[in-house]
Amino acid sequence: MTDFDRKTPPEPEAPRLGTRVTDNLFNSRTVLIFGEITSALAESVSAQLLGLSAESSRPIRVLIHSQGGHVEAGDTIFDVIRSIEPVVTMIGTGWVVSAGALIYVSARRENRVCLPNTRFMLHQPLGGVGGPAADVEIEAAQIIGMRQRLNQLFARETGQPVEKIERETERNFWMTASEARDYGLVSRIVERLGDA
Repeated sequence: MTDFDRKTPPEPEAPRLGTRVTDNLFNSRTVLIFGEITSALAESVSAQLLGLSAESSRPIRVLIHSQGGHVEAGDTIFDVIRSIEPVVTMIGTGWVVSAGALIYVSARRENRVCLPNTRFMLHQPLGGVGGPAADVEIEAAQIIGMRQRLNQLFARETGQPVEKIERETERNFWMTASEARDYGLVSRIVERLGDA
């Protein structure tokens, strides 16, 4: 019998990096929200938050870097964060825009922090409806209602008058980390995640 013919036990499979990272994030009670806010992302993030909440009432950290996306998907994540027992600390990084900013303010004001180079942007909901005039009218009414709701929510969560939010979100309203802190969107700017 040659060495080639001998049966050797298969080498154990090396753990996949993705699985190790996912396990480490779960064990550290950290959830990542990166990229466009979609229904698929809302499902994934909600599952992680609900799983962590079922495991323990210990605090959860959420890192967010998002260019925005679908408002209703953002609403889902917002509502899940507000409805679970663990305290959620929201950490902004990169950019936190539109529906990303909606998710960001789901944490209590004192638990909203960001890294130094984070930029924030608030604006009115975007439309893109075509079709029969009656449908366009219905969609326009929906967008106006959504805009009023979001302006009131951001006013409540920042302490700014709703009239100021309405005026400033007529166009894209960009803020640096320090401007967002002064505005009431962010409570603290941190250099290290351990300080969050």
